[in-house]
Amino acid sequence: MSDSPRPIRVVIVDDHPMVAEGIEAILETYDDLEVVGTLGDGRAAVDQVKRLAPDVILLDLNMPKVGGLPATEMILERRPETRILILSMHDSPEYISTALSHGAMGYVLKDVPTEEIKVAIDTVMRGERYLCPGSEASLTPRGTGAREALTSREQTILLQVAQGRSNKEVALDLDISVRTVETHRKNIKRKLGIATTAGLTRYALEHGVLQGTGTGQ
Repeated sequence: MSDSPRPIRVVIVDDHPMVAEGIEAILETYDDLEVVGTLGDGRAAVDQVKRLAPDVILLDLNMPKVGGLPATEMILERRPETRILILSMHDSPEYISTALSHGAMGYVLKDVPTEEIKVAIDTVMRGERYLCPGSEASLTPRGTGAREALTSREQTILLQVAQGRSNKEVALDLDISVRTVETHRKNIKRKLGIATTAGLTRYALEHGVLQGTGTGQ
């Protein structure tokens, strides 16, 4: 008799304790899942992701301190192998596509049947994207003329690049690796269709990125 594989490690992040407890109670009925943490906001998830080492995070979209979208980016910076499933009450294509652009592997509606959450976890653990039923058709590719939007993290890094800060300085300020900053810069250039740092600075000036930064300096 072969040894059973270890359970999938799951963290639940939701600022409503009853919601988190309800999901935890559901997931604990499955032998191949282990809930290793329930947290109340995105900041806690970012701070504890390395310690908890989850395979999957069920992450509420709207939370205090740090919401689901910026938390997704920061979590993946610290532990890229974690799969993130966004939990939300909103099923509009805009919400779903934005979550995916921030790095989430799936999008789950809070009112889905209980077994659907298990399906979502199993799907992303296979390396596949999970979307709430009926949403695939609404996420058709946009026209080639549409520019892909920058995420909030990318906007922050664009601002710092435009201020003349080096990759090392940005990395120290955001508490991420230089390599992660380089990856963000590459993605920013790709999305904006700009090849040089000078071009990024010019874009920031022309689009008001450098105005009203509120640094207090």
